[in-house]
Amino acid sequence: MSIVASERRRSAFTLLEIMLAVAILGMMSLAVYRFVQTNITALRISSETNATDAQYSGFLNLLTSQWQSLTPGTGALVGEPLKLNDRPRDEITWTCGPGPGLLTRYAAGEYTVSMRLRPAAKDTDRLEIGFMRKPKLSGASDSTEESWVPLLTNVQTLQIRYFDPRLNTWVERWTDTITLPRLIKVAIGRTDAAVPWEAIVALGRTPLLN
Repeated sequence: MSIVASERRRSAFTLLEIMLAVAILGMMSLAVYRFVQTNITALRISSETNATDAQYSGFLNLLTSQWQSLTPGTGALVGEPLKLNDRPRDEITWTCGPGPGLLTRYAAGEYTVSMRLRPAAKDTDRLEIGFMRKPKLSGASDSTEESWVPLLTNVQTLQIRYFDPRLNTWVERWTDTITLPRLIKVAIGRTDAAVPWEAIVALGRTPLLN
């Protein structure tokens, strides 16, 4: 055997070395793919969470603007605790003038507005929160002038509580159309969260709670 042939065999790659190199490259490619996929998923979830948080933040701003503009004696705010299948589906109703929050900026007269839950579509269990509005002068049984303003989707429950400064406690029902509650607490059960979203809107000077 010549010296040249022996040197060529020592400098060439064996089949085992090539297979090991391919396997290492494959594992590196798989690791890079999983890293990129994990980061893309994390970015998507973060984006969806930020969008949901922004939606609920806008919802809170709308409620705050609506309820803080009510005047005692004319706001006629009432609230009833309701349930369906042992799940809270409370409802709150008030009277107000037109405004951008109700998409009635240029309308005339006053409106009766109810915030409630209702199915997002026919033949579905998905619920949404919105405002049911109609002119105050329309009859109680007249539904032809009612319009629905959807606000939040993919919700399960709606619980509303009222802080009564005369009793210094939270109550589940508000029937005094002359006096407004000092605080209104809204808790919403979401399909995408284990803990309900909760917010408190102050309608007047915040009292010292026990």
